[in-house]
Amino acid sequence: MVSKLYEQEHRIRFSECDPAGIVFYPQYFVMFNDLMEAWIDSMTPEGFHNMIASKRVGMPSVHIEAEFKSISRMGDDVVMSLGVERIGNSSLTLLLRCIGKDGVLRMQVRQTVVTTSLETHLGISIPDFLRNPMQAYVIAQPESSKA
Repeated sequence: MVSKLYEQEHRIRFSECDPAGIVFYPQYFVMFNDLMEAWIDSMTPEGFHNMIASKRVGMPSVHIEAEFKSISRMGDDVVMSLGVERIGNSSLTLLLRCIGKDGVLRMQVRQTVVTTSLETHLGISIPDFLRNPMQAYVIAQPESSKA
């Protein structure tokens, strides 16, 4: 069960592909970063730009696990999704997926990000302006996987 996922449709572009016409794998990380920025824009009135420029809060990645399941080709229509697996004091773990319109999982990433002060570059507690709306995107874990 999922509270809700943040989703965006995306068409695979020429600039995201290698000479074979399939997504060059680092481009998925760019697409997922764009998705995370859009997610924050959707949750906060001032958006990602204000979080960085005015509030001076950063969200660097500290751990990424990637699984490449099926190729995406130039022109494919896919759905990019983001759900929150865990919210800690200063970090959160995201599950990001790229799924073809045919329902086939193309790629998924489990990414841990930490909230930091862009003044000191040290970890800080997740600010309430982020923590509160993020709760709606927490993916419920099945009983068998809870420890």
